[in-house]
Amino acid sequence: MKHDAQPPLSSAALYILLALAREDLHGYGIIQEIARQSNDSYRIGPGTLYDNLKKLMDQKLVIDAPRSARAKDDDRRFYRITTAGKAALTSEIERMQSIVLEARLRLREGSPHNA
Repeated sequence: MKHDAQPPLSSAALYILLALAREDLHGYGIIQEIARQSNDSYRIGPGTLYDNLKKLMDQKLVIDAPRSARAKDDDRRFYRITTAGKAALTSEIERMQSIVLEARLRLREGSPHNA
């Protein structure tokens, strides 16, 4: 197995980056998008959301979206995934795909012994 420079993302960070991959969102919008993407199987509360957003911003994976990108009277804080954030998300998805592939191979190899 190859060693990646970045450690695996937490579930919360993964879902936040995935929510922001399509468009800039405010906090409640991120919470709603995560619930939608996971078919309500993964819920994130405000504390977890904002703790993770701060970490992602410190790592330069997420930034504040420019105000010019939204209505002038909308004073909510919007977040945007960065190029580095997209790269981290892509890397994490590839890592997860390799785990799923390995698991499927092992399950297939193990099934005759369990029959």
